Amino acid sequence: MTQAAAADAAGGVLPGAPGESLQVEVRSDGDLQTQDMNLNIGPQHPATHGVLRVVIDVDGERIVRAQPVIGYMHRAFEKLAEHRDYRQIIALVNRHDWLSAFCNEVGVALAVERMMELEVPERAQWIRTMMCEWNRIMNHLMFVSSFGLELGAITPMFYAFREREDIQNLMESATGGRLHFTYTRGGGLKDDLPLGFLKASEELVPLVRRRNQEYRDLLLGNEIFHARTKGVGALEPEVALDYGVTGPALHATGVAEDSRVTEPYLKYDEVDVTVPVAENGDSYDRFQVLLDRIDASCDIIEQCLGNLPAGPFAAKTPKQVKAPEGAIYVRTENPLGQGGYYLISDGGKQPYRLRMRTPSFNNVQMIPHLLEGSMLPDMIAIMGSVYFVVGDVDR
Repeated sequence: MTQAAAADAAGGVLPGAPGESLQVEVRSDGDLQTQDMNLNIGPQHPATHGVLRVVIDVDGERIVRAQPVIGYMHRAFEKLAEHRDYRQIIALVNRHDWLSAFCNEVGVALAVERMMELEVPERAQWIRTMMCEWNRIMNHLMFVSSFGLELGAITPMFYAFREREDIQNLMESATGGRLHFTYTRGGGLKDDLPLGFLKASEELVPLVRRRNQEYRDLLLGNEIFHARTKGVGALEPEVALDYGVTGPALHATGVAEDSRVTEPYLKYDEVDVTVPVAENGDSYDRFQVLLDRIDASCDIIEQCLGNLPAGPFAAKTPKQVKAPEGAIYVRTENPLGQGGYYLISDGGKQPYRLRMRTPSFNNVQMIPHLLEGSMLPDMIAIMGSVYFVVGDVDR
């Protein structure tokens, strides 16, 4: 008996689980009209980096409504910062986006230094610039590997962690940390670079370039990857700007906004910074831009190695760091997009208020726009290419 015949025999009700029934309407052409189904994706899901819940309504396999539900892993960093001194918050800021730890440190340090009018030594600024780019590559390699895994390709995960391990070993040799570096200090750095660091960096850059080509061959040259990502989750540049989207997701729409170029900090005004862009803004382009950014970071690292001067790695600072009364806002280009740090000081040794603008929050904000109207099987490809860390949302 067909579903339509069963529904007709049951008076318009299809039998389901014990005690349940599905209301249907039999049309004259024999098709069934069913109500939209409400599904909870999460609060844990393989296409998210952290604990996120997305509530969706589906009509058959088409998503008609999507709503991200955040707050499952709130870090309360901004509130905690009001009860820590300026040196202690460097350790806290590592943790809201654990894949961009060093870049987070730099943003807070820059805000404090500009308020105190601290002159950071040249060597420290060049080292910071180089470390930011190594951290950017580490971040992107994680998303390169996880995106392939989310689409069913396990090999990229094994491959990408080779380079991540090499870069982590390199950064650990200087900072003492593998994930949370806490290497930045107001006025400079905790320590100078260890012996052998520069030589190891010079050898690692060409290796990362060669391995990056392997990811292009492995995924961008794969017809299944093309089918799952081309034209899927396309984002228009004007919509991206309306949502405040930045980083790879914005660059994939053709907009080359990058704080390292439009508002340079550290030594980015003394190096050539390439901002890779694409045209279609779909899942494929977002991934391609990610790979291009790895090559661009390698270019910057090579320039840093060629310009690194001798000299002190930190400025002399008071025993108790106190920012003068006032407020300041600092922009940086974090791996996932634009980071903003709004610092208010009442003249004490702790921030009166520290408010952060994190790229992941705005990237998650546009998920409903990308999902609504898409097919359910495309949800993983779309969310996996948005690039966010939930701790960066629930900060």
